[in-house]
Amino acid sequence: MHALATIAAIFTLPGFTAVAAEPSGGRLLEGTFPGTARPGYVYLPPRFDPALRYPVVYLLHGMPGSPSEYPGGTSLGTFADASIAGGTLRPFIGVMPAAGTSPRYNGEWAGEWETAVVDRVLPWVDESLPTIAAPTGRVIAGLSAGGYGAFDIALRHPRLFGAVESWSGYFTPLHDGPFKHAPDSTLAANDPTLLARQEAARLRVAGVRFFVSTGPAHSHWIARGTSLKFAGELRRLGLRTTFRTYPDRAGEWREQLEAGLKWALPA
Repeated sequence: MHALATIAAIFTLPGFTAVAAEPSGGRLLEGTFPGTARPGYVYLPPRFDPALRYPVVYLLHGMPGSPSEYPGGTSLGTFADASIAGGTLRPFIGVMPAAGTSPRYNGEWAGEWETAVVDRVLPWVDESLPTIAAPTGRVIAGLSAGGYGAFDIALRHPRLFGAVESWSGYFTPLHDGPFKHAPDSTLAANDPTLLARQEAARLRVAGVRFFVSTGPAHSHWIARGTSLKFAGELRRLGLRTTFRTYPDRAGEWREQLEAGLKWALPA
């Protein structure tokens, strides 16, 4: 036990510094990922051992917003540490990049920020950390606009992720950020409903799993029933889909994250 703790303590990630020690020995590191413009976070689990291989959960924040939504707003580290230590959740690496050049960015996880995740962040993570560098070892998830981004990115790159999650997200591109003056062809190419239909056969063969959940309405841009309707569409396409709803506003983001992680990575 002492040797493992020592290994975890001396492990360094280029450009990142430890900013928090989690309750059961996990660590939160802060730094700026390649291709992004502001700091994000990496979560390392209790008893982290660089000689092992870990699944990675990519967590996309809402808009406007910041990666701090996860360690702060959802208490990611506290939940993950306790669940991993208690044997109910697989040890995993959490990756929380940032979109936009400031917390005021109110666009989408698309355009240059999609490129950053796919072409810069993901390869760097696999090169710098002991990951399971395959779809079976990758989960992408997000809350609100991050949920849209998770599905848009995963469906546009169907060979990258084995599990995709949206927590109170939406599934139609909004006319903001890179889509503000985009032609209909660009909007269609970033529409998760259309993408799911186009890629359904490939996704079924690959066994990609989908988790869609929702809490009370939190934005006038997201129509009531959006998540339920989209989950129904995925099921009609024969895709492996779990849908859950959380009626209480208090703690809804934390509850959705906890349920989503348990669904994706049960011990």
